[in-house]
Order: sequence, then structure tokens, then C-alpha cells
Amino acid sequence: MEEKKKTIRDIQKMKGKKRIVAITSYDYPTAKIVDETGVDIILVGDSLGMVVLGYPSTLQVSMNEMLIHTKAVCNANPKALVVSDMPFMSYEYSKEKAIINASRFLRIGSDAVKLEGGSEYKEIIKGIVNSGIPVMGHIGLTPQKHKQIGGYRLLGKSYSEANEILNDALQLEDSGIFSLVIEYTTNEVAKKITEKISIPTICIGSGPYCDGQIMVINDLLGLGDYSPEFAKKYVDLKSIIREAILNYKSEVENGKFPEKYWSMKSDEDKKKFMEET
Repeated sequence: MEEKKKTIRDIQKMKGKKRIVAITSYDYPTAKIVDETGVDIILVGDSLGMVVLGYPSTLQVSMNEMLIHTKAVCNANPKALVVSDMPFMSYEYSKEKAIINASRFLRIGSDAVKLEGGSEYKEIIKGIVNSGIPVMGHIGLTPQKHKQIGGYRLLGKSYSEANEILNDALQLEDSGIFSLVIEYTTNEVAKKITEKISIPTICIGSGPYCDGQIMVINDLLGLGDYSPEFAKKYVDLKSIIREAILNYKSEVENGKFPEKYWSMKSDEDKKKFMEET
């Protein structure tokens, strides 16, 4: 029986029953491969700014770039739930602007959007959700605000900071999000939030106690120039690709490639072409 397209309801029903597997993807061929593995969520993350486009951070990623990469992923027709990151300054300005920008992702095939931030965005999130657009929250380390929070650092090490993150989680659940990403916090914070809220939590660098995990695919495949300390490399694909290109280069230089070629239809045509032109 053909597998059905996953919905936010399917993801919500997994809480406490089955671990959610999420991973990023930024293009058509990768999305096809990822979806064949049966993951639950494909995130078109604004991390593409650093791992695909070579930007210094996610702050440089535009709406148009997010829309192009989202469309590429959606063209693969994945069964996984497709979630698109709302880039920096695409939702902060006003509720109306946030709703319009969020709708652009759903119009091209995305199933939901994700936005970073805590209780300060509660009303904006409510507006998006009330417009019929599913929202995934994102708290803890929020890379779009790395300048404000003092860099890419572990959060929740003190009681006050941990309590603030927990409050953000409770406020965002109340705003109507269907799931929550918790990034780079102490495991105690992630565990407490997972126990306190009724929606699924998805960790990235926050320990084993969430309802699911997410990773940047370039980190998993060993393609990144820099990977955070919480990422795990499952294969050194950079070395494999480099070796393949070196083999190709060597064969071209030594006349071993191409091995196959095609001649003209008849010897008469060949002779005429070679001798008379």
C-alpha cells in the first residue's frame, strides 16, 4: 500500500509513542533520496545560507532564496511533512507581513513554516495559525538572533535562563504551534519542556529527551566546512566526492575517458566527411 503524505496531525500523534526523525534538505535530488528513507519531516532550513550559499550566517538569507529552495524540495513530492524556515525579518515587522510571507510558502507546496523566537512572537504566531498556516516553533539557541544572545552558545545553564526558555515553550504552545524545535540547550531544559507541553518537541543539540531529533544534512553527510559540536557525521562524503573527481580528472588527462563514443552511420559518409571537408 502506498504511503500517505504526512500531516501535522500525524506528527502530533507521534508524541510519546514514536521518535520523530527530521532532517534538512535544500534541493530536488537530495529531497528525493531523503524521502525514500521514510523520514517524518523535511525542513528547508535557512541553514542553506551557510551550507549551500556560502554566507557567513543565516541573516543574509532572503525570502526569494527560501522560496526557490522550498520549491525545489516540494518538486520531489515528498511524503514527509515539508516545513520551511521563515528567514530573518520576514515575520518580525508585523503580523500582517508575517501572514503574507508565510502564505507564500504554502502556495508553492510547503506544509508548514518554522519561525525562531519565544513569547515575544506569540501574537504573530497566533495570526499565522489563525490564517490556516501550521507553525513549528523554535526556541533555545535561535541562530537569527546570535548577535543579540552573544553568539552560538549553549543556553539554559542557569536557573533563570532555563526558566525563561521553559516559559517561552509554554507561551508558544498556547499560541497554537504544532511542534517545537529546541536548539542547543541543556538536556534538563529540553526534558522539562517535553514533559510540560502536549505537542512534540524536536531537539537539535539539546539531548536525548525530546520527542524527536533533527540534523542539518550537510553535517550528517560530512559535507560541511564547519559543524557544531552536537552534530554527528555518519559518512565522510566530502572525501568520497573529492576522490571521484580526482579519478575523473586523471582519466581525462591520461586519455582514458571517454571510453565510449559514436561513429557516423556508414563508412562512406565517414570517408566523405573526413576527406572532403
